Amino acid sequence: MKAFYSTLAALVVAALSTGAAHAQSAVTQGDLIRDLQGLSNRTTVLDVNKMRNDVLVKIRTENTEENVGRDEYLDYFANLPNFDVEILFDFDSDIIKPESYRILGAMADALHHPVLVGDQFLIVGHTDAKGKREYNLGLSQRRADAIRNALVSYFKVAPNRLRAFGLGEEQLKDPANPEGGINRRVQLVNLGPLP
Repeated sequence: MKAFYSTLAALVVAALSTGAAHAQSAVTQGDLIRDLQGLSNRTTVLDVNKMRNDVLVKIRTENTEENVGRDEYLDYFANLPNFDVEILFDFDSDIIKPESYRILGAMADALHHPVLVGDQFLIVGHTDAKGKREYNLGLSQRRADAIRNALVSYFKVAPNRLRAFGLGEEQLKDPANPEGGINRRVQLVNLGPLP
């Protein structure tokens, strides 16, 4: 089964790719598996709709565009097995660039691996701080949804194993450089075994 998905990923990459980014080519299935395993008997239950609403209410209540290192989910996600990857999109777009299908293939291979196949995952989309906070929240949600849809459609990851959540610029990886590319990323978080 793993060989099928690896072959599928290679075909998609060969058909669509014009060359992978250096950061993307360095990520392997083994890296993902190593960092994502570890919740063998504990399921984390999240209400993604409530989380979305909480962040939106916070943005509207604060009514500021200042970067103040805002989101409380940072510590929460840091305490769960997770992995940051760079998935490339055109500016202000939720269409995945062809060169990112290689990393999606590695993600899919890891998700199909026996160590992780029974677990559920949260795909967390992040943006940099260019633009309005509320707009970036929506853009990151569309991008997280696009990644989930690609993993389900192209790589046959079971849809009940993946949830998508956009955090926009609320959880910058490098708050000292709010518009830096390092902040435009996707975080894959292991929520533990399927209920």
